[in-house]
Formats: sequence, C-alpha cells, structure tokens
Amino acid sequence: MTGKGNVWNNLTNGKTWVRGLFMLLFVLIYGFTEVILTAVVLLQFLFVLFSGEVNPRLKEFGQGLSLYIYRIIRYWTFNLEERPFPFSPWPGNEGMAQGKH
Repeated sequence: MTGKGNVWNNLTNGKTWVRGLFMLLFVLIYGFTEVILTAVVLLQFLFVLFSGEVNPRLKEFGQGLSLYIYRIIRYWTFNLEERPFPFSPWPGNEGMAQGKH
C-alpha cells in the first residue's frame, strides 16, 4: 500500500478519534485537578504551620491525586492505553514507596 493510503487509513481510524475525544476530556479533568491540588498543598501547609505535623489524610489524598495526574499525562503521551479514573479505579499507593517522603 502506498504512503497516501496509510495516511488515509490513519485519518479514518475511529479508535484514534475516540482516543482524541477522551484526551480532550482529560484536558478538562486535568484543569480541575490543578485546582484541587492547589487546595491540598495550601491546606497541608497550613496544617503543618499551625500543628507542626503533616495531616495523614491529606498526604494520602495528595499522593493518590499525584498518581492520577501522572496517569493522565501517561495517557496523553500514549504511554498508557488504559483510560484513567473514572474509567478505571482511582489510583492507590501502588508503585510508590511508603514511609518517609
């Protein structure tokens, strides 16, 4: 098949267009997660400032949120085929070292 035919096949591939729509959806979700991440950072800072300790629930949520953002970026860059949450489970702490971070 000629190069021109390959380009036409690529342009008419429905799977690619569906993925493109999901990529756009995750652009919107990513924007929302930036706002949430900013709130978590500020709240954690205030918690440490006034109590001298890290809030473990915020820390755990922040870790899950950072893994989620990482998965979105991996999906955008075609390094991950599985769609991130809400199309797959919310990321837990898998793959991250536990303890003193």
